[in-house]
Amino acid sequence: MKVDLIDVSETQKTLTVEIASTVVDDEIARVAGDYARTARLPGFRPGKVPASVIRQRYKQQILADVAEKLVARVVGEALRERDVEPIETPRVSQLSIAEGQPLTFSAAIETVPPIDPGDYATITLRRPPISMDEEEVDKALSRLRERAARFEPIEDRDAQYGDTVVMDVTRRRLTSPAEPPARLEDASAEIGSAANPPGFDDALVGLKAGDTKTFTIAFPPDEEDEELRGAEMEYTVAVKTLRRRVLPTLDDEFAKDLGEFDSLDALRARVRQDLIRQAEAERARAMRQELLRQLAARVTFDVPEVLVDRELDRRTEEFTRRLKEQGIDPQQAEIDWDAFRDEQRAGASESVSAVLVVDAIARREQLVAETREVDGEIDRVAKNAGLQADQVRRHLEREGDVGRLAVGIRRDKAIDLAMARATIVDA
Repeated sequence: MKVDLIDVSETQKTLTVEIASTVVDDEIARVAGDYARTARLPGFRPGKVPASVIRQRYKQQILADVAEKLVARVVGEALRERDVEPIETPRVSQLSIAEGQPLTFSAAIETVPPIDPGDYATITLRRPPISMDEEEVDKALSRLRERAARFEPIEDRDAQYGDTVVMDVTRRRLTSPAEPPARLEDASAEIGSAANPPGFDDALVGLKAGDTKTFTIAFPPDEEDEELRGAEMEYTVAVKTLRRRVLPTLDDEFAKDLGEFDSLDALRARVRQDLIRQAEAERARAMRQELLRQLAARVTFDVPEVLVDRELDRRTEEFTRRLKEQGIDPQQAEIDWDAFRDEQRAGASESVSAVLVVDAIARREQLVAETREVDGEIDRVAKNAGLQADQVRRHLEREGDVGRLAVGIRRDKAIDLAMARATIVDA
């Protein structure tokens, strides 16, 4: 394969490529095989159409698919190898492809102006001390107690604040718009929980197992749930059981029940150690963000809007993914996506500027991602996904994403280098 990169100007480059005919023919054979497995042609059984018929019938589609695949792969690899970051998708022209012939084309590439990362030592970062008072340790131990709480049935008294009521609930709307009654069996509600409707707790206090009660709740006009604003709802509850929450005693036995500690003092020491480790990680994240902010400020030109829009797309996709993980349908969440992007624009522009400077550092310092580092990252991704490393590698290679892993490793190295040479001030 022949690849030449011509510098037209500081921000314009041209890539000329010639891909060997053997590579082209191999890809044609692979794509034609894909067509053969799915083609439905009269006179042939599915999957039994001769390759010659497939190549003749779908010649133009096959060549278009091959060109798209090879051009994208070769351009991506060529730019990564030459450390060129295009602002947008390269514009391909003069493309020529035919069976038995090399594939040739040119690609016009637009880049950002050269960036000088400057002197790393002029970056000043504050490193606040880590302190951990006993109150924070006590709070963490309390959270452990809460998670270890058990429930006991209540048989000797009526329901009180803090108790959990297990009941069947029927809800009926008394105000318009009319809707059919809703029934929920074996519902649990802790009296005093912030999730309960206003007045619901008072209606439950004093009930006992076997009781049935009907009561009405008027929701305020500013109710958080829009469908319930100003509504009047009738509830009928049939109490099945009452339960009280019992917290374990914070002592040596509690520590031993956790399985790793022989005393409460040992548990307390581990909790303190974990909290310090978390505080150190949070401090490191904050210092890294401040480093990136100061690096971003070293960009002296307006960041291309296409790069900012790309970062906004990434942030929107990430936010959408988090909503789905929480069981929220983004299309039903009544989110003003234009307003969301406007709110994120300044941060997105700063992020893009920081990445541009980080890439400039990597180029100046000649940083590379070693093969063992890429392999290690693939192993980590595979482990987190519960897959074999070979599976993940094949997928990444098929999608052309191994290079992206290498870019991420290289950027992390550049950030680590800048952090190591920055001026750290203990605050």
